[in-house]
Amino acid sequence: MKQIGTLGGGNHFIELQRDEEGNLWIMIHSGSRNLGKQVGDYYNEKAEALNRRWFSSVPSEIQLPFLPMRTDEFRQYWAEMSYCIDFALANRRLMMQRIQEVIGEVMPGTVFEPMINIAHNYAAFENHFGEDVIVHRKGATLAREGAVGIIPGSQGTCSYITEGLGNPESFMSCSHGAGRRLSRSEAVNTLSMESEIAMLERQGIVHSIRTKTDLEEAAGAYKNIDEVMEAQSDLVKIRTKLMPIAVIKG
Repeated sequence: MKQIGTLGGGNHFIELQRDEEGNLWIMIHSGSRNLGKQVGDYYNEKAEALNRRWFSSVPSEIQLPFLPMRTDEFRQYWAEMSYCIDFALANRRLMMQRIQEVIGEVMPGTVFEPMINIAHNYAAFENHFGEDVIVHRKGATLAREGAVGIIPGSQGTCSYITEGLGNPESFMSCSHGAGRRLSRSEAVNTLSMESEIAMLERQGIVHSIRTKTDLEEAAGAYKNIDEVMEAQSDLVKIRTKLMPIAVIKG
Protein backbone atom coordinates (compact mmCIF):
# COMPACT_ATOMS: atom_id res chain seq x y z
CA MET A 1 0.00 0.00 0.00
CA LYS A 2 2.91 2.37 0.70
CA GLN A 3 4.74 1.59 -2.55
CA ILE A 4 1.93 1.79 -5.10
CA GLY A 5 2.26 4.90 -7.20
CA THR A 6 6.01 5.21 -6.59
CA LEU A 7 8.78 4.94 -9.16
CA GLY A 8 11.40 2.72 -7.53
CA GLY A 9 15.11 2.61 -8.27
CA GLY A 10 17.62 1.32 -10.80
CA ASN A 11 16.68 1.96 -14.41
CA HIS A 12 13.08 2.97 -13.65
CA PHE A 13 12.21 6.41 -14.99
CA ILE A 14 9.61 9.05 -15.73
CA GLU A 15 10.32 10.93 -18.94
CA LEU A 16 8.61 13.76 -20.81
CA GLN A 17 9.14 13.51 -24.56
CA ARG A 18 8.02 15.16 -27.79
CA ASP A 19 7.26 13.52 -31.10
CA GLU A 20 8.04 14.90 -34.55
CA GLU A 21 4.59 16.56 -34.73
CA GLY A 22 5.22 18.43 -31.47
CA ASN A 23 2.93 16.35 -29.23
CA LEU A 24 3.94 15.79 -25.60
CA TRP A 25 4.39 12.18 -24.42
CA ILE A 26 4.76 10.78 -20.90
CA MET A 27 6.78 7.57 -20.63
CA ILE A 28 7.06 5.56 -17.41
CA HIS A 29 9.24 2.54 -16.77
CA SER A 30 8.42 0.91 -13.45
CA GLY A 31 7.13 -2.42 -12.24
CA SER A 32 6.03 -4.32 -9.17
CA ARG A 33 8.40 -2.41 -6.87
CA ASN A 34 10.63 -5.40 -5.96
CA LEU A 35 7.67 -7.65 -5.14
CA GLY A 36 8.12 -9.50 -8.44
CA LYS A 37 11.80 -10.10 -7.71
CA GLN A 38 10.97 -11.44 -4.25
CA VAL A 39 8.36 -13.83 -5.70
CA GLY A 40 10.80 -14.97 -8.40
CA ASP A 41 13.63 -15.53 -5.91
CA TYR A 42 11.36 -17.41 -3.49
CA TYR A 43 10.08 -19.89 -6.08
CA ASN A 44 13.47 -20.21 -7.74
CA GLU A 45 14.89 -21.43 -4.42
CA LYS A 46 11.96 -23.82 -4.05
CA ALA A 47 12.57 -25.15 -7.57
CA GLU A 48 16.29 -25.63 -6.89
CA ALA A 49 15.55 -27.64 -3.73
CA LEU A 50 12.91 -29.77 -5.48
CA ASN A 51 15.17 -30.40 -8.49
CA ARG A 52 17.93 -31.67 -6.18
CA ARG A 53 15.44 -33.97 -4.45
CA TRP A 54 14.27 -35.36 -7.81
CA PHE A 55 17.85 -35.79 -9.13
CA SER A 56 16.82 -33.61 -12.07
CA SER A 57 18.72 -34.10 -15.33
CA VAL A 58 18.85 -30.29 -15.80
CA PRO A 59 22.42 -29.24 -14.82
CA SER A 60 22.34 -26.91 -11.81
CA GLU A 61 25.13 -24.74 -13.25
CA ILE A 62 22.87 -23.40 -16.04
CA GLN A 63 20.55 -21.98 -13.34
CA LEU A 64 17.27 -23.10 -14.91
CA PRO A 65 15.47 -25.02 -12.14
CA PHE A 66 11.84 -25.81 -12.99
CA LEU A 67 8.46 -26.35 -11.35
CA PRO A 68 6.29 -29.03 -13.00
CA MET A 69 2.94 -27.59 -14.08
CA ARG A 70 0.87 -30.06 -12.06
CA THR A 71 2.47 -29.17 -8.72
CA ASP A 72 1.02 -26.86 -6.07
CA GLU A 73 4.25 -24.86 -6.21
CA PHE A 74 3.74 -24.11 -9.90
CA ARG A 75 0.12 -23.05 -9.38
CA GLN A 76 1.11 -20.82 -6.45
CA TYR A 77 3.97 -19.28 -8.41
CA TRP A 78 1.78 -18.58 -11.43
CA ALA A 79 -0.90 -16.92 -9.29
CA GLU A 80 1.65 -14.75 -7.48
CA MET A 81 3.48 -13.81 -10.70
CA SER A 82 0.12 -12.79 -12.23
CA TYR A 83 -0.61 -10.69 -9.16
CA CYS A 84 2.76 -8.93 -9.51
CA ILE A 85 2.01 -8.11 -13.18
CA ASP A 86 -1.36 -6.66 -12.18
CA PHE A 87 0.21 -4.70 -9.31
CA ALA A 88 2.87 -3.29 -11.67
CA LEU A 89 0.18 -2.06 -14.07
CA ALA A 90 -1.81 -0.52 -11.21
CA ASN A 91 1.42 1.18 -10.06
CA ARG A 92 2.06 2.70 -13.49
CA ARG A 93 -1.58 3.74 -13.89
CA LEU A 94 -1.51 5.66 -10.61
CA MET A 95 1.76 7.39 -11.50
CA MET A 96 0.39 8.28 -14.93
CA GLN A 97 -2.77 9.68 -13.35
CA ARG A 98 -0.75 11.86 -10.98
CA ILE A 99 1.52 13.16 -13.76
CA GLN A 100 -1.52 13.96 -15.92
CA GLU A 101 -3.03 15.89 -13.01
CA VAL A 102 0.15 17.97 -12.68
CA ILE A 103 0.27 18.69 -16.43
CA GLY A 104 -3.44 19.54 -16.37
CA GLU A 105 -2.82 22.11 -13.64
CA VAL A 106 -0.02 23.77 -15.64
CA MET A 107 -1.78 23.48 -19.02
CA PRO A 108 -5.57 23.45 -18.42
CA GLY A 109 -7.58 21.77 -21.16
CA THR A 110 -4.86 19.27 -22.11
CA VAL A 111 -6.35 16.15 -23.72
CA PHE A 112 -4.67 12.78 -23.01
CA GLU A 113 -4.89 9.75 -25.26
CA PRO A 114 -5.33 6.25 -23.71
CA MET A 115 -2.26 4.76 -22.05
CA ILE A 116 -0.12 2.23 -23.93
CA ASN A 117 0.95 -0.65 -21.68
CA ILE A 118 3.64 -3.24 -22.41
CA ALA A 119 5.30 -5.47 -19.81
CA HIS A 120 8.54 -7.41 -19.57
CA ASN A 121 9.93 -9.92 -17.03
CA TYR A 122 6.94 -12.26 -17.09
CA ALA A 123 5.81 -15.60 -18.48
CA ALA A 124 2.80 -16.34 -20.69
CA PHE A 125 1.01 -19.38 -22.17
CA GLU A 126 1.33 -19.16 -25.97
CA ASN A 127 1.48 -21.34 -29.06
CA HIS A 128 4.64 -21.34 -31.19
CA PHE A 129 5.62 -23.67 -34.02
CA GLY A 130 2.49 -25.74 -33.34
CA GLU A 131 3.35 -26.29 -29.67
CA ASP A 132 1.62 -24.99 -26.55
CA VAL A 133 4.48 -23.47 -24.54
CA ILE A 134 5.28 -20.97 -21.80
CA VAL A 135 7.33 -18.02 -23.08
CA HIS A 136 9.50 -16.19 -20.55
CA ARG A 137 10.20 -12.59 -21.61
CA LYS A 138 13.12 -11.31 -19.56
CA GLY A 139 14.38 -8.04 -21.02
CA ALA A 140 12.00 -8.61 -23.93
CA THR A 141 8.44 -7.58 -24.78
CA LEU A 142 5.67 -8.98 -26.93
CA ALA A 143 5.93 -8.11 -30.64
CA ARG A 144 2.94 -10.04 -32.01
CA GLU A 145 1.74 -8.73 -35.39
CA GLY A 146 0.07 -5.37 -34.84
CA ALA A 147 0.93 -5.18 -31.12
CA VAL A 148 1.86 -1.65 -30.03
CA GLY A 149 5.16 -1.59 -28.15
CA ILE A 150 7.49 0.81 -26.31
CA ILE A 151 11.26 0.66 -26.76
CA PRO A 152 13.06 3.33 -24.69
CA GLY A 153 16.61 4.44 -25.36
CA SER A 154 18.45 6.14 -22.50
CA GLN A 155 18.26 9.56 -20.93
CA GLY A 156 19.57 11.82 -23.65
CA THR A 157 18.58 9.61 -26.61
CA CYS A 158 15.42 8.85 -28.56
CA SER A 159 12.75 6.30 -27.65
CA TYR A 160 10.31 4.59 -29.99
CA ILE A 161 6.67 3.53 -30.15
CA THR A 162 6.59 0.42 -32.32
CA GLU A 163 4.30 -2.07 -34.01
CA GLY A 164 5.08 -5.78 -33.81
CA LEU A 165 5.70 -7.78 -36.99
CA GLY A 166 4.95 -11.18 -35.42
CA ASN A 167 8.28 -12.78 -36.35
CA PRO A 168 8.06 -16.43 -35.28
CA GLU A 169 11.85 -16.79 -35.01
CA SER A 170 11.91 -14.53 -31.93
CA PHE A 171 8.75 -16.12 -30.49
CA MET A 172 7.06 -12.83 -31.50
CA SER A 173 9.27 -10.81 -29.14
CA CYS A 174 11.58 -7.80 -29.35
CA SER A 175 13.96 -5.97 -27.01
CA HIS A 176 12.47 -3.89 -24.21
CA GLY A 177 15.05 -1.12 -24.56
CA ALA A 178 18.53 -0.17 -25.72
CA GLY A 179 20.24 -2.54 -23.28
CA ARG A 180 23.31 -1.85 -21.18
CA ARG A 181 26.79 -1.30 -22.66
CA LEU A 182 28.44 -0.97 -19.24
CA SER A 183 27.60 -2.54 -15.90
CA ARG A 184 26.55 -0.14 -13.16
CA SER A 185 29.96 -0.29 -11.47
CA GLU A 186 31.78 0.17 -14.82
CA ALA A 187 29.61 3.20 -15.58
CA VAL A 188 30.42 4.85 -12.25
CA ASN A 189 34.14 4.10 -12.58
CA THR A 190 34.67 5.03 -16.24
CA LEU A 191 32.14 7.68 -17.32
CA SER A 192 32.75 11.39 -16.87
CA MET A 193 30.00 13.15 -14.94
CA GLU A 194 30.90 16.47 -16.59
CA SER A 195 30.64 14.95 -20.09
CA GLU A 196 27.33 13.19 -19.37
CA ILE A 197 25.79 16.35 -17.90
CA ALA A 198 27.10 18.49 -20.78
CA MET A 199 25.57 16.08 -23.33
CA LEU A 200 22.14 16.42 -21.71
CA GLU A 201 22.34 20.16 -21.22
CA ARG A 202 23.44 20.77 -24.85
CA GLN A 203 20.10 19.25 -25.82
CA GLY A 204 18.20 21.28 -23.22
CA ILE A 205 17.08 18.14 -21.35
CA VAL A 206 16.06 18.58 -17.71
CA HIS A 207 17.80 15.76 -15.79
CA SER A 208 18.59 14.51 -12.29
CA ILE A 209 22.31 13.64 -12.52
CA ARG A 210 23.77 15.12 -9.32
CA THR A 211 26.31 12.64 -7.97
CA LYS A 212 28.79 10.05 -9.23
CA THR A 213 26.33 7.26 -8.34
CA ASP A 214 23.83 8.71 -10.83
CA LEU A 215 26.21 7.64 -13.63
CA GLU A 216 24.85 4.08 -13.17
CA GLU A 217 21.98 5.17 -15.45
CA ALA A 218 23.79 7.73 -17.62
CA ALA A 219 23.26 7.64 -21.37
CA GLY A 220 26.87 6.51 -21.87
CA ALA A 221 26.11 3.27 -20.00
CA TYR A 222 23.68 2.16 -22.74
CA LYS A 223 23.95 0.91 -26.31
CA ASN A 224 23.11 3.08 -29.31
CA ILE A 225 19.31 2.83 -29.54
CA ASP A 226 19.28 3.46 -33.30
CA GLU A 227 21.67 0.56 -33.89
CA VAL A 228 19.48 -1.63 -31.66
CA MET A 229 16.37 -0.63 -33.66
CA GLU A 230 18.13 -1.38 -36.94
CA ALA A 231 19.16 -4.81 -35.63
CA GLN A 232 15.54 -5.71 -34.85
CA SER A 233 13.90 -4.23 -37.94
CA ASP A 234 12.62 -7.73 -38.73
CA LEU A 235 10.81 -7.84 -35.35
CA VAL A 236 9.12 -4.42 -35.15
CA LYS A 237 8.48 -1.35 -37.27
CA ILE A 238 8.74 2.18 -35.90
CA ARG A 239 5.48 4.12 -35.53
CA THR A 240 6.65 7.17 -33.56
CA LYS A 241 10.07 8.60 -32.71
CA LEU A 242 10.25 10.41 -29.37
CA MET A 243 12.88 12.95 -28.24
CA PRO A 244 13.50 13.55 -24.51
CA ILE A 245 12.55 16.82 -22.80
CA ALA A 246 12.96 15.91 -19.12
CA VAL A 247 13.85 12.72 -17.25
CA ILE A 248 13.73 11.54 -13.64
CA LYS A 249 15.60 8.32 -12.88
CA GLY A 250 14.58 6.15 -9.92
